[in-house]
Amino acid sequence: MQAANCKQCLLWVIATVIGIVSPEPTVRPLVINTWPFTRAAEAAWNVLELGGSALDAVEKGCTQCEIDQCDGSVGYGGSPDEYGETTLDAMIMNGNTMEAGAVANLRRIKNAIGVARAVMEYTKHTFLVGESASLFAQSMGFPSEDLTTSKSISIYSKWLDQNCQPNFRKNVIPDPLQSCGPYKPVRGLQVGKQAVIQKDVNVHHHDTIGMIAIDKAGNLAAGTSTNGATHKIPGVMQFTCQAILDV
Repeated sequence: MQAANCKQCLLWVIATVIGIVSPEPTVRPLVINTWPFTRAAEAAWNVLELGGSALDAVEKGCTQCEIDQCDGSVGYGGSPDEYGETTLDAMIMNGNTMEAGAVANLRRIKNAIGVARAVMEYTKHTFLVGESASLFAQSMGFPSEDLTTSKSISIYSKWLDQNCQPNFRKNVIPDPLQSCGPYKPVRGLQVGKQAVIQKDVNVHHHDTIGMIAIDKAGNLAAGTSTNGATHKIPGVMQFTCQAILDV
């Protein structure tokens, strides 16, 4: 969908919700996502045009972004953690039933949004994390693959050469602003003496893809997929529901 059409559809949806205009008898399919990830939007839109479901569209769109490694913030080969490993987080939600599925710190599996949907549809759980999430994915037929690329190795090597700057540590010794550790906690912390860890945050230091789709039957679905913050402490979860709400 073209950007102008997206904007018009979004305005129509907002106007309908607040009662400015009456909804039309025929539901218009809609795809909205964060950032100019046009291939992801097109992939989702193609599903809707063929009569597919909103859930299928969101999964397809986010999967496309994972394949394209959108902006380095989605999919394999980006955002290495403190150990140089890329891990993935994703969530998908059925707007009709409010069912949701999510994974975090997913290792060795490229299709994170697909695994999140598998959690929603094939388990009574909502959220699987870490190595156990990866084992579940493999049991569901998702292939185990290396998420490391020459680019992620280069990012990690450069970070090590810069004494691991910036990083997400604080209140530890040695000084995380000057050292890679290993770290130990500072005892007897004083209020106001906490170290500032991350500076100069801009558009390239945050966010991911969040997507919402409405199909021809009026069903709503939403999803998000990310590889998290670069140089994060291993195990941290980086996606939030806000990534979807911000769409």
